[in-house]
Amino acid sequence: MKYGNLILITWALLVLAGCAAKIEKPAPPLALVDPAECPSFTDDLDKKLLELAIDRSMEYYKRLPETRLYHFGNNDYTVKELKESLREFLEIMGSSDSERSINEKIRGTFDVYKSVGSDGKGKILFTGYYAPVLMGSLMETTECRYPIYRTPHDHIVINLGKFKNQYKGERIVARFENGDVVPYYTRENIDTKGCLKDRGLEIAWFADPVDLFFLHIQGSGIISLPDGSVICVSYAQCNGHPYKSVGRLLVDEEKLSIEGVSLKSIKKYLNEHPEEMSSILNHNKSYVFFRIVKEGPVGSLNVPVTAGRTIATDPTQFPKGAIAFIRTKKPVIDKYGSIISWIPFSRFVLNQDTGGAIIGPGRVDLFCGTGKNAGITAGHTKEEGELYFLVKRK
Repeated sequence: MKYGNLILITWALLVLAGCAAKIEKPAPPLALVDPAECPSFTDDLDKKLLELAIDRSMEYYKRLPETRLYHFGNNDYTVKELKESLREFLEIMGSSDSERSINEKIRGTFDVYKSVGSDGKGKILFTGYYAPVLMGSLMETTECRYPIYRTPHDHIVINLGKFKNQYKGERIVARFENGDVVPYYTRENIDTKGCLKDRGLEIAWFADPVDLFFLHIQGSGIISLPDGSVICVSYAQCNGHPYKSVGRLLVDEEKLSIEGVSLKSIKKYLNEHPEEMSSILNHNKSYVFFRIVKEGPVGSLNVPVTAGRTIATDPTQFPKGAIAFIRTKKPVIDKYGSIISWIPFSRFVLNQDTGGAIIGPGRVDLFCGTGKNAGITAGHTKEEGELYFLVKRK
């Protein structure tokens, strides 16, 4: 980066910061729960997946200074204390022979914090995401004409907290244009106008632009190549524009009903109305850049996510890598791939990912895995529930 450009950015941001009005600090997103009011800690999945997810959070914590702090409500815990929490939790799960024993030990050992949710009373909206398997090519062909890109060289991330404490945790994504700092290209600029074409950024090409769009929404996937081999791709960066739901757009324009909107119905509408496809997809200006990973999909902690055990939340609200407990509903899917009912469930999960649409203390995205049923679950999940975080009592 040229020195003159750095001065320009610094000057502009400091001027903006100096003009900003003082903002009242919001209430903490987590509230300590009285042990007598804790939920019943029951878990509906195999413990081996839980152990795997915990190992991956431990891998993340091992890369950090042990004195780094994470916030739980009004209290702070160090990375060292979070690692101790993981170890203690594994010991409890491994040595307990009943749900009653697990509950007694957790309540006696851990502090439990509940998310205040979107309404201040614990209301959480749960959605799901998954890793799609898509047919693709490492070369552009007459059939495969729609690419995914790696992060461009002119992509700049500016951390505003480095300029003013009140902007801690906030950032903007930009590029230089004629000496000015401007927002990065939108989806329309990239996909419709081809502003990144022939810059050597293409990772792979696909035949279906709708499937490609939903690969962006999921943030990771598996590419099946013509020779039978596969590669895994995961989120690397984004263009900084806010996520906008095309499902919401179709509902607002009365093209889909609020009850009928799903991944499947959105795909069906787009494929049946190709003349509207570009304008609908470009409504979501947000754009994802990918990277190839050896083991995937990989979450925002740079460790693989675990099916059913990884959640994505807003990183400004909740502690990364920490143990959480969720209660919501899941679908029952028959052998034909149809949802026949929704049933309550609860389980322990690890906070290991983020998402462009997952903002605030009232949103959770559950990683549903890979394959057809994972896609059905992710595409239809939109349920209310509860979110708790666990940390070893000091």
